[in-house]
Amino acid sequence: MNKESIAALAKLGNLRPKQKDMQLIKSMINAAEMNARVAKRIPLTDDSATLIFDGVYDSIRKLGTAKWLLTGYELTSAPGNHELCLSILKEMDIKDKIKLNFLERFRMTRHDEQYRAFKVSVPQTKEIIDFWDSCGKEIVQILLKELK
Repeated sequence: MNKESIAALAKLGNLRPKQKDMQLIKSMINAAEMNARVAKRIPLTDDSATLIFDGVYDSIRKLGTAKWLLTGYELTSAPGNHELCLSILKEMDIKDKIKLNFLERFRMTRHDEQYRAFKVSVPQTKEIIDFWDSCGKEIVQILLKELK
């Protein structure tokens, strides 16, 4: 994200400057990995799909938060910040970059589940697990390199 866009988001109150706390960023990345790993251990059924989806989605969101912290900003609690949290991940240069377009659909599914009592399906959960396995792990590696 370019400096002008970041400045505009800060002016709107969506971001605020934050000194880079490398230990916090590393903890955020480790928590994302652990949450996804634990969520994926739960047997996937119609009853567990929503729980697993939430766990993996939260891990992806944590990676977005870590990326923002690496840029020297933190997200405020302003509305729409889940979108911002994921949007910074869309700019990452990963092997399967086209899959980053799935992030918006994941966000919308999570929103419907949280605020409209929508039940997440097994295929939707398989899709976010596949995203984590093919992209999330690569994003983790990139973020860990940026920490050094």
